[in-house]
Amino acid sequence: RRVKLRDDLKDSITFLTNYYVRDGFRPDQVAEDLYGSSNLDWVVLHTAGVVNVRDEWPLDSYEIYNYALNKYGDDLNQIRHYETKEVKDSSDRLILPKGKIVDSGFTIPDPSSSTATLNPVGGVTNYEYESKLNDEKRSIYIISPDYLQVFLNDMKDIMRYTDSSQFIDVDLIQTENTRNTDPN
Repeated sequence: RRVKLRDDLKDSITFLTNYYVRDGFRPDQVAEDLYGSSNLDWVVLHTAGVVNVRDEWPLDSYEIYNYALNKYGDDLNQIRHYETKEVKDSSDRLILPKGKIVDSGFTIPDPSSSTATLNPVGGVTNYEYESKLNDEKRSIYIISPDYLQVFLNDMKDIMRYTDSSQFIDVDLIQTENTRNTDPN
């Protein structure tokens, strides 16, 4: 069976806790750290919304470097795109936020001068880009330890099979692989 965490719980601070996945930490280590049992790695993955661990779990520093090197080769340190740098005026008001993708020649009027312009951009290399994407995967929301037992009980109830034509027992039903077809 396939179940998912209710959408309304994803915005709940009460039920979920923000967890930062440290460099090299696997789901079983996160479960051990937060819940005291590495066997609850499936809870970490499920509540974080991770379906494919290989693509959706953060790589460690060594792995992200090798991944980027294999993907870009000699172009690893080439500029991928340009991003804005933060600009504030003399009253500390935000004029331009950082991180907006722009052309290398992007300019804005200098807030401290009526005639000058600024070129508040910096290049982002392919490696920096991949590292940033990887770092964004480090912040996950998972079920709070205070609600773990409620979650486990609910999952047990949801996953229990009931009487039907496919019923074998409460933990098992009969099914067929619809991808295999027998012409006979």
